[in-house]
Amino acid sequence: MFLASILTLLQTETRFNQPTYFLPVVLLMLAAGLVLWLVAAVLGFARARAFGPSTRWFAIAAVCMIIYHLQFLLIALELQLHVHAVVGIGGDHCNLEHSSRRRANEIHSSSI
Repeated sequence: MFLASILTLLQTETRFNQPTYFLPVVLLMLAAGLVLWLVAAVLGFARARAFGPSTRWFAIAAVCMIIYHLQFLLIALELQLHVHAVVGIGGDHCNLEHSSRRRANEIHSSSI
């Protein structure tokens, strides 16, 4: 099993072509998750007094999930629209080759 994994990694001509519909589907799923957790948070806080503290904790967890979805939705929008001012971390977070090359140039220029 280990040898098969090593031989798979040694293949150099394997290419992955990303489908054109991939990023819009991810954006749609993130937006739907954001809306559904927003509904859960609103209903949770509205029903918290009647159903007790467990409902309030569920609503707080739903708010945390809203923040989680919003972060990744903004990063996906930044990558889709090629705007680096939306979040400010999407380019550095998702394009490691570009950021490592930029850091190498910064180190090289500071040493001169």
